[in-house]
Amino acid sequence: MVDGGDNIVEVSWESVSSILQVGGTVIGSARCKSFRTREGRLQAAYNLVQRGITNLCVIGGDGSLTGANLFREEWSGLLEELAQKGKIDEEAVKKYAYLNIVGMVGSIDNDFCGTDMTIGTDSALHRIIEVVDAIMTTAQSHQRTFVLEVMGRHCGYLALVSALACGADWVFIPEYPPEEGWEDSMCVKLSENRARKKRLNIIIVAEGAIDCHNKPITSEKVKDLVVQRLGFDTRVTILGHVQRGGTPSAFDRILASRMGVEAVLALLEATPATPACVVSLSGNQAVRLPLMECVQMTQEVQKAMDEGRFVEAVRLRGRSFENNLNTYKLLSHKKPDAELPKVRTNFNVAVLNVGAPAAGMNAAVRAAVRVGITEGHKMFAVIDGFEGFARGKIKEISWGDVGGWTGQGGSILGTKRTLPAKYLEKIADQMRTNNINALMVIGGFEAYLGLLELSAAREKYDEFCVPMVMVPATVSNNVPGSDFSIGADTALNTITDTCDRIKQSASGTKRRVFIIETMGGYCGYLANMGALAAGADAAYIFEEQFDIRELQANVEHLTEKMKTSIQRGLVLRNENCNENYTTDFIYQLYSEEGKGVFDCRKNVLGHMQQGGAPSPFDRNFGTKISAKAMQWISKKLKETYRKGKVFANTDDSVCLLGMRRRNLVFQPVAELKTETDFVHRIPKEQWWLKLRPLMKILAKYKTSYDVSDSGQLEHVAMHSPKEAETGAI
Repeated sequence: MVDGGDNIVEVSWESVSSILQVGGTVIGSARCKSFRTREGRLQAAYNLVQRGITNLCVIGGDGSLTGANLFREEWSGLLEELAQKGKIDEEAVKKYAYLNIVGMVGSIDNDFCGTDMTIGTDSALHRIIEVVDAIMTTAQSHQRTFVLEVMGRHCGYLALVSALACGADWVFIPEYPPEEGWEDSMCVKLSENRARKKRLNIIIVAEGAIDCHNKPITSEKVKDLVVQRLGFDTRVTILGHVQRGGTPSAFDRILASRMGVEAVLALLEATPATPACVVSLSGNQAVRLPLMECVQMTQEVQKAMDEGRFVEAVRLRGRSFENNLNTYKLLSHKKPDAELPKVRTNFNVAVLNVGAPAAGMNAAVRAAVRVGITEGHKMFAVIDGFEGFARGKIKEISWGDVGGWTGQGGSILGTKRTLPAKYLEKIADQMRTNNINALMVIGGFEAYLGLLELSAAREKYDEFCVPMVMVPATVSNNVPGSDFSIGADTALNTITDTCDRIKQSASGTKRRVFIIETMGGYCGYLANMGALAAGADAAYIFEEQFDIRELQANVEHLTEKMKTSIQRGLVLRNENCNENYTTDFIYQLYSEEGKGVFDCRKNVLGHMQQGGAPSPFDRNFGTKISAKAMQWISKKLKETYRKGKVFANTDDSVCLLGMRRRNLVFQPVAELKTETDFVHRIPKEQWWLKLRPLMKILAKYKTSYDVSDSGQLEHVAMHSPKEAETGAI
């Protein structure tokens, strides 16, 4: 902006095509010293006025956003100075009198207050977890201790979340330094792990980690300590700039796309009186916050850390950071066995997986077992869902049994889709035989139906009059009462990776359109979000009915597209979106209609969407939601324990724990019935449908937008692609 010239260019639709999957930034980024001087800002203002630019969208950290805000405050003064120097005329001063600014936070450290996630954080976590998973296999072959240093000079978010996601033995972060004497505690913990035949120790250190006297704790210092005190073979891995690189994750692509749209809408609505805002994410809502308030809060955190007010620093980081820290503390430090009998509750709690496998189920089981043991319960694992339950496949499970489970895909306990209705008597027998006082079910739509059946059977069987909770885990993301299910993020990343490879193959062979079928039953979540993350041209889903005219319009749209420099197309179809317009039918239609213009290929992704190692989001979400569910069980057990027996028969003792907007909410399954379409196994209302028009606009369909009160986008009308000559929002 300061240099001007060819550094400020007009961009067309085509020039930003194919950059969705590219890491880093294609327009470049720099820390600009000259912009810190008034002369630099004066030159930047001149360059903008020359091109008639009065709206800036700034993507960066708190430094960039503070600089941009200062620029906005000085704007009228800068223009007057330019007029005095004769560089611009008075008319230009009047015409370009106001500068509007909207910020988006791009920072892998997630160190900006006011937003749950900054652009780039999720992708950085992917890189870290890939490395940890690779190290795990090495370390399981040799008895080794690994000290892993991750980025985060002033913020411990990456270190904390990766420690949660891989079940690290110890983590060092700047906001929460270890207590005095941490050296002894850490060495005791590592040697205990060895005694329990755990081959692998992982310690994660944020680069800005400090002790309670504000002295740095380096990865080398930690390594030397372990070697000197314990004599363990210890290695240091410093991840460095690997964390910034690589292709962006599905979450980051969707987050950045949504923020980009919200930023443009904010600029279009801005008036001279509107304060500069920053677009951020709260739960699954895009929100606008006053820029300088967020910057000041971010600086407050650093101030609190410098002054040794660490409890306050953690609080200022926000609720999500605090929850992560509390969950990590809960799961990582096993109480010495000597302390356990004092807190024994004599309650037995069973955990089972129900439905199709979903990545992250094992992280949820691990959290449930460990929190249950910490709360003093005896934990039981049920093998193979309700079917295994009926056959008596149930055994006690200990703290050590679930070690290393967070990174494992699928379901280690085994899972079945079978519903309990036909086994009620046998399951009741098993509940009685093993004296099970509470149930935790981790699974998909079948788990939800199963809990409805068990609660209906309470009249006949007293054994089911116990607290029961369900944690949603399914790649389809079709469970009512929750915006997200464990496993959906991993499936989405699989779809996005595959689409990237397919697009690459298509760019080698020009003029090719790919039809890709995704999973999800009748729920279009994966197809819709996959299309958004992969930059697809269309996504066919059950929730938004389509007919032959729309298919025809899509073909015409792609035919027009082939005349531009982007000679490839990508179309996603949800497996059950329409019984007659099958994947084969759409493939044949496109092949016939596109003859001579493009050729067609089809791809059914199938069960690979259920597999693979869980993404950082799924490990973390599974761990947090399951820990919270187990604490609810403890509370309910105390409430319903009367005369030496647990008896719970009210609706609020059978709940589903779901993410609603940004809160984790316990909802009685009986109350969720009205929100459910049982025929198609989907919730009647789904938040992500509001993102449909966004995908269409980004694919160059002319769709009009209406901004509702919440700043969310509503779909108003869809016009034929023939009218879509202009691709502007």
